[in-house]
Amino acid sequence: MRSQPPASYRIEVAADGDELARRTAETIAACIDLALAQRDRAQIALAGGGTPAAAYRLLARERLPWQRVDVLLGDERWVAADDPSSNALMLRQTLLAEAPGCEAHFQPVPTDLESPEASAAAYAALVARTCPGDPPVFDLVLLGLGEDGHTASLFPGTAATAVTDREATVSEGKGLPRVTLTAPVLSAARQVLFQVSGAGKQQALRRLLDPDESPERTPARLVSPRQPVLILADAAAAAGLEE
Repeated sequence: MRSQPPASYRIEVAADGDELARRTAETIAACIDLALAQRDRAQIALAGGGTPAAAYRLLARERLPWQRVDVLLGDERWVAADDPSSNALMLRQTLLAEAPGCEAHFQPVPTDLESPEASAAAYAALVARTCPGDPPVFDLVLLGLGEDGHTASLFPGTAATAVTDREATVSEGKGLPRVTLTAPVLSAARQVLFQVSGAGKQQALRRLLDPDESPERTPARLVSPRQPVLILADAAAAAGLEE
């Protein structure tokens, strides 16, 4: 897997959380619609955490041919599928909880194996089977942005940030082992979308947009697709950004 040149960014600001959720859902739906107009199936990788849950509930109501959509995760905590911190559980309670979104083909990270390393290897193989290309190409990857500059489970100072020879790897963040897609796979997506919410993300967002910022300190800058990265931020997160 080869490295990509630095990313370019396009930022759109939503007035509040409700508008952010709506615009995120609409953007994801548009990407799926475009992909299915060109190919038989669409593949998307979604973010976990609390921020995108409202967008997923709205997305579930979009009248799309969901049976042709493969839904995967950008990262997952290595916990049981019914653990409250499971990203897969959050998706099952939102996007996959009602029709027509529940018709999507969800392929979670297999966290029931003997070790995080085994789960990462199995997930890498699943991603390679599901998405065409080397590295595999998702039609859309939705990412969050941590206050420390991490995205997916690419945390500052972890070995996962340097892994470029496989689709998924192990990581650790906030005391939990994790499985994450690697930077080359995230960067290969046809559309990368960051959803950023809250005043606590102001500094991280400024660092993400700073061309001189180190990817070692802000691993979100490792995600560098050919097409501009779209950042949807609420007014609280975008406050203080230069116009």
